Amino acid sequence: MMTVRWGISFLCVYGAMCIVHSDNSNLHIGDALSGEKAGEDAGGAFGKENTVPVRLIYSMDNGSQITNDVLSTRITASPDPQQMTHVAHASFQLDAFGETFILDVELNHDLLSSKYVERHITRDGRSTLTQGGEHCYYQGKVRGIPASYVALSTCHGLHGLFFDGNHTYIIEPGGADDKAGDMHVHMIYKSMGSEPPADKLPVAVPEMPASSAPRTVLRRRKRQVSRLSRRVEDETKYIELMVINDHLMYKKHRLSVGQTNNYAKSVVNMADIIFKEQLKTRIVLVAMETWAAENRFNINDDPLVTLREFMKYRRDFIKEKCDSVHLFSGSRFHSSRGGASYLGGVCSLTKGGGVNEYGKADEMAITLAQSLGQNIGIFSDKKRIMSGECKCDNKWSGCIMDDVGFYLPKRFSDCNIEEYHNFLNSGGGACLFNKPSKLLDPPECGNGFVEPGEECDCGSPAECQKEGENCCKKCTLTQGSKCSDGLCCKNCQLEFMGVICRDAVNDCDIPEICTGNSSQCPPNVHKMDGYTCEKDQGRCFNGKCKTRDRQCKYIWGEKATSADKFCYEKLNIEGTEKGNCGRDKDTWIQCNKQDVQCGYLLCSNIAPTPRLGELQGGLTSFSVAQHSASLDCSGGHVIIDGDTDLGYVEDGTACATDRICFEHRCLPVQEFNFSTCPGTNDRTICSGHGVCSNELKCVCYLGWTGDDCNATLPLSSLVVGPTASASGVISTNIIIGVIAGTVLVLALVMGITAWGYKNYRQRRYEESEVHRRFCRQTPPGDYVKKAGDADSFYSDMPPGVSSNSASSSKKRSACLSHLQIYTCSFTPSVPSISQNISLFGFR
Repeated sequence: MMTVRWGISFLCVYGAMCIVHSDNSNLHIGDALSGEKAGEDAGGAFGKENTVPVRLIYSMDNGSQITNDVLSTRITASPDPQQMTHVAHASFQLDAFGETFILDVELNHDLLSSKYVERHITRDGRSTLTQGGEHCYYQGKVRGIPASYVALSTCHGLHGLFFDGNHTYIIEPGGADDKAGDMHVHMIYKSMGSEPPADKLPVAVPEMPASSAPRTVLRRRKRQVSRLSRRVEDETKYIELMVINDHLMYKKHRLSVGQTNNYAKSVVNMADIIFKEQLKTRIVLVAMETWAAENRFNINDDPLVTLREFMKYRRDFIKEKCDSVHLFSGSRFHSSRGGASYLGGVCSLTKGGGVNEYGKADEMAITLAQSLGQNIGIFSDKKRIMSGECKCDNKWSGCIMDDVGFYLPKRFSDCNIEEYHNFLNSGGGACLFNKPSKLLDPPECGNGFVEPGEECDCGSPAECQKEGENCCKKCTLTQGSKCSDGLCCKNCQLEFMGVICRDAVNDCDIPEICTGNSSQCPPNVHKMDGYTCEKDQGRCFNGKCKTRDRQCKYIWGEKATSADKFCYEKLNIEGTEKGNCGRDKDTWIQCNKQDVQCGYLLCSNIAPTPRLGELQGGLTSFSVAQHSASLDCSGGHVIIDGDTDLGYVEDGTACATDRICFEHRCLPVQEFNFSTCPGTNDRTICSGHGVCSNELKCVCYLGWTGDDCNATLPLSSLVVGPTASASGVISTNIIIGVIAGTVLVLALVMGITAWGYKNYRQRRYEESEVHRRFCRQTPPGDYVKKAGDADSFYSDMPPGVSSNSASSSKKRSACLSHLQIYTCSFTPSVPSISQNISLFGFR
């Protein structure tokens, strides 16, 4: 029995390219299924049989399902195939390998956005643009198996995959089309089970020894994990993807734009089911471009070169807004490399992309899952893999991102999922939280989108059972309900304005708040590039805080820290391999004194080998004496992709007060000419009353509104709700202030009675002084702290600094107390002190 083997390696860094390559001695994954080189048969690593699937439809007599030979799901006959629509739900039955499978599926309404367009470049160079396209892409379950999943296309027969909890099956048409467009005879391939017999376990899957080696991925504290679980894991993310099919891909599909596009959509549909089931992330197509004439740039057989050129093409010619753009190439890259993508590049115009070589649709779906996985920060931590802690539960198929695997891996490891969450928690992937609108299909109750004629739509029965079942019945809100699902919906009611629905994950993020009139949390934004972070030790870039400390930990492990400044001053000024500001051909460049912290990266407490990449030239390890103390100054040239050296301080890292590293130089922030928000000048940002976001919009502090945060918020909008979410800011000081104020009034009344008219007049005079001091509206900036007064919200929080610390909550509560005194309104209805009350979006 011949064993099909293939290997994949990833050499990655955030913002650097990752490559996927296979060992020359092994069969390429693309050949494992197609047999183009291997010539395998059913006796290989998987079984293969012919089958004739049938569609199940309901009988008019008794409502039971009967078989129908016509597989087509089209419901509209039209001479224009772009306008064909398909049934919302379908069931197919097929017999294979001694079993009967019933696949219950429904249209994947998350696959195409409402603005989805298809563009193809014609042979005469013209660009033809159409909106929409035939949507025949389904997802679902194998009947009777809750842990199963199915991804199918029905445009021309059945094409896709399904998993029954133990085996993965690939189904594809095996004969010519009939006049109706169906393909009756199909081929079905079966993978080995998830627990193969020990004597058949391939030697290419080594049993990793247990190890107590320290983990090299940064760990979050348990409290942080809890916050992350509530805010990141449970919220659905969306990758808005654009696919570009090159000319050779077009030629491989018989010079048919329709077939080429259907193939690409089928690939994305299969990758989406993997991301949906394991990462709670959807892949949504927003656009597709097909080159019917010729390639728009040279497709090199080196995927790294192709990727660089592709990103230039995206920057110069792609106008559609998307999170990542991927090239589907009909080429086969040279034998050791099957594709390339940027690690952590999602949401970036210059890094958000990848290139993927041609293969059958199911194979290419895995390749796309790998390259998109890299885009969202998933990589293979070599030490954790070698220690055996990153195994998948499937010994045969292995993990999607593993170095070594077998026939169509279908799972991300726990380490991969943790890396994804770490990426999100560090501020990466901000664009993934923006939910796109669905494809413009006819309204359909149960698809999870509120459409014309619907008040609510919590999704399928299983999805509604998790959230919204009591609030929404048949897409109509139940009595008294205002909403059914969403982060700003609680117990069928809208959360009040100001409740935080998505926490800030770091100093460079901005928490999102409920608006009070929508159940959905607003789109995710972060601070504009250039803000200081981590106690002025770093600068914000793309939602992340860049510091030398972080870079040392990322490359050398969690124990590593940036070396003392004296190390940089001592070594980087020498201009040697062990200390420099870059290289000019064969000459190491000396750093100028002011640039030493932007050159060679020097760390302390580093591991003997880097977590990723290849060490070139050995470690730099010096002990430098300073004031009778020995300083550890260590580093190394860590090479990625053959020419990228991680051993230098990253661009965007703070190097001095109001200075940032760029190309090994420490430059003033002013030279970067960062874009600004309204109401910004040399001294203030957003009029001093808000934070500037990456969308160049001001996010205002409490009490301020307007595009430039220069207008005070009307007091009538200060609404405190008794059911405010616990995720909001804890403001119990408001309640204490109300109670104290009530006691004060009662004391005044009693004093008036006791002291008589004369003392009453004196008391009234003193009371008017209190009213003048505290109950008048204090102009912005005029409030003067008195002895014993609580801190003002604005007293020590500079513009642009966001904090969710306990001290900040204290300041915010104090501010709210001032506002409560100003209104001089003591309501008898006081919420329980145990409740958390939130107002607006504190930044």
